Amino acid sequence: MNKNFNFCIVDDDDIYQFTIKKTIKALNLAQNIMAFSDGEEALNFMIENLNKDEELPDVILLDINMPIMDGFQFMEEYIKIKPKLGKKITIYMVSSSVDMADLARAKKISEISDYIIKPIKKDKIKAIIEKLLWDKNID
Repeated sequence: MNKNFNFCIVDDDDIYQFTIKKTIKALNLAQNIMAFSDGEEALNFMIENLNKDEELPDVILLDINMPIMDGFQFMEEYIKIKPKLGKKITIYMVSSSVDMADLARAKKISEISDYIIKPIKKDKIKAIIEKLLWDKNID
């Protein structure tokens, strides 16, 4: 499997960050895994690296409930900077929330590829990479 993907985890749960990083590393699926504890940190990183495709993530695993800037607030700001990005970024909203309102709200945002209920299983991470590889081959 291709290992040229940058993963970005945006989640304030240190244990989740640790386990998902370990899962991605164990599957040997990424060249880089970055993690941020809130949406504002992640957004600032993206703004600072707008023209550096090799630094920007290919995949963002975005939590909903975080301090400072939650996942939905991040998406509002991401949509504003998206036209300036030279790279396609695939975003998955990842949450322990099973609230239908959260799910419906996420589905209304076309930039969100899918809504995943935590915990993310290894097979789901593999499926995300396979979809990225498929999309890359089509482009």
